[in-house]
Amino acid sequence: MISRIQIFLGPTYSRVLVASLAITGLISLVLNVVVNQYAWVRPLQSLIVIVFLLIVMTIFFIRLSAEERGHWAAVLVPPIIAVLIGLLLAPHLAILFIGLAVGWLVAIPLITRNRMPIEYRQAVKHLRKSEYAEAVKVMDTVIAGDPNHAYHYKFRAEVNRLWGKLKPAVRDYQKMTQLTPDSPVGFNGLAEVYLQDHNYELAQESARTANKLAPDDWVTFYNLGMIEDRLKQSNGVVEHLQKALDLKVPDTRHRLLIYFYLLRAYARLGQTAKADEMLAQLKKHVSGLEEWQTILKNDQAATLRDVIGDDLQIAYELLDGDLKIEDMRLA
Repeated sequence: MISRIQIFLGPTYSRVLVASLAITGLISLVLNVVVNQYAWVRPLQSLIVIVFLLIVMTIFFIRLSAEERGHWAAVLVPPIIAVLIGLLLAPHLAILFIGLAVGWLVAIPLITRNRMPIEYRQAVKHLRKSEYAEAVKVMDTVIAGDPNHAYHYKFRAEVNRLWGKLKPAVRDYQKMTQLTPDSPVGFNGLAEVYLQDHNYELAQESARTANKLAPDDWVTFYNLGMIEDRLKQSNGVVEHLQKALDLKVPDTRHRLLIYFYLLRAYARLGQTAKADEMLAQLKKHVSGLEEWQTILKNDQAATLRDVIGDDLQIAYELLDGDLKIEDMRLA
């Protein structure tokens, strides 16, 4: 559980969380020494706890997607407001408001727990144990009963990708594109599988389609730029990855790879000054390298290691000074 939280938060926010916890504990410990001497100590301790909880909530919300933020806001904001009212505005009713907050937190999971079909929960359990064949069998049954639901094919495709079964994954993503031709999801999946299979021309074709369907999604530009990096189409890399950055890539680890691919593109184009700028940006995003290293340690990250492992190694050598920008021209 702790390792999953570290992967989700990344090294920077994990450190912020640990530091906040340590500071909160230290201040509370110091205040306990004088708790009986001053009336303001208890309210101050409550305020410190509230501040810590707000910091924790903010850190997690930053790392969530927009849809997930909405869900967790509905879960957490009401009980937090109840606790604040109980502690700060109506201390004589604090127990009542805290009870309401706890009741809300207990009720919400009970209300929402059945949103995921039981078959999906079974498949996820198998997936967590790396029991890919069993997970696929579960999804085979789901698809046999509901063959026109695109998301079923997406889930099975992703299981097959983790399993290293790329041809079945391609078939499932192709089925998605037939069922939802106006959605970029299936085409993005195809692009990623073809990239994983080193079939760069087909990957580029699928990525271009996804990009046309979702021109405001940084992921479609990111995938297209990564594929063009493999094809050494440096002008395309610069154009599309700059557009990805313009759309505000939310996490450090993807920005790190974007600046790495831009650096390599500028080096191949002989634009040394621009490559130097990208190296400076790469150094600013070194925490992204730590995030990738943490993620790639996972047993289920084999496919990801195949796709970006060499790139991350080169980025590490650049940051460490073992490689120079001039070395990237032929890379």
